[in-house]
Amino acid sequence: MAVTISDVAHAAGVSKGAVSYALNGQPGVSEGTRERILKVAKELGWKPSLRAKGLSSAKAYALGLVVARDPSLLGTDPFFPAFIAGIETALAEHDYTLVLSVATGAGAEERCYRKLAENGRVDGFLLTDVRHDDSRIPLLQELKLPAVTLNRPDADSPFPAVSMDDCAGITAAVEHLVGLGHTRIAHVGGGQEYIHGRSRRQAWEDALAAAGLRADLFAEADFTAAGGMAATADLLRRADRPTAIVYANDLMATAGQSYAQTQGLSVPGDLSVTGYDNADFTQYLNPPLTTVATEPMLWGRVAAQVLLNQLSNAHDGEDTVLKAPSLLVRASTGPVPAG
Repeated sequence: MAVTISDVAHAAGVSKGAVSYALNGQPGVSEGTRERILKVAKELGWKPSLRAKGLSSAKAYALGLVVARDPSLLGTDPFFPAFIAGIETALAEHDYTLVLSVATGAGAEERCYRKLAENGRVDGFLLTDVRHDDSRIPLLQELKLPAVTLNRPDADSPFPAVSMDDCAGITAAVEHLVGLGHTRIAHVGGGQEYIHGRSRRQAWEDALAAAGLRADLFAEADFTAAGGMAATADLLRRADRPTAIVYANDLMATAGQSYAQTQGLSVPGDLSVTGYDNADFTQYLNPPLTTVATEPMLWGRVAAQVLLNQLSNAHDGEDTVLKAPSLLVRASTGPVPAG
């Protein structure tokens, strides 16, 4: 059973009030008594109760993450489990917990934020999937809770951001394909309401323009396997179909590669494919997927730590920029098909 302050008080021969003063670093006991109480507490294996601590400090000792996507994506897109694992590694060191809510349907997202904030269930939020003119920024300002955003929003935001350069990886993928002789390079992007969906598309367009090539083979999807397959099918039905496709994540790239193979195309003989995120399974595909290697676990850990620093008034207010991702070349890319 858990050791209580009553147990510590009995073993140290003092009152529960004296134990409370000593354990919370408050005046009211002599230094000698404080040291004796702390020694006894350590020997008994006493640990603070977050519930009691939260009641006394008006803190929830929890951070909120609201995901406004299809719940199935959390299980199929490897980014989210890795990102959440990174958050948890940071929170475990500070005795905080993560409150995860999946919001679907009209108005559900805002209701989730308000419910978590107004019920005092969380002390701050991690904002993923930052959008164009993101309405969550003014909402959290209204709720008066701290937050950290993944990437800098395109509208004014008082919250620190933890960013990773989307452009570098996509640019490297396009330059790699151009170097292999490809001139018809398509992009299957994520939803353009997302900042990272837009930035990856812009990087693709800029890299093609730098090579003197047209950026006229874009298909918007939704980061899911089904969306990636449908977008790939649309591109491959074109008379001037691409000889290479740059995907905005590994899940869409895997589905697209599989679809192309079912249509009798060789990867990379007829079609080169690149992904984004370097999910673990991509190295075991046939052929293994060329992809942009990011670190979602590190991203989650750093984002959580930045938010914890805000809560302890230890954050300097500056954005954090993580190391730019790099291209990992495998066997799904090859020279442009002859003719």
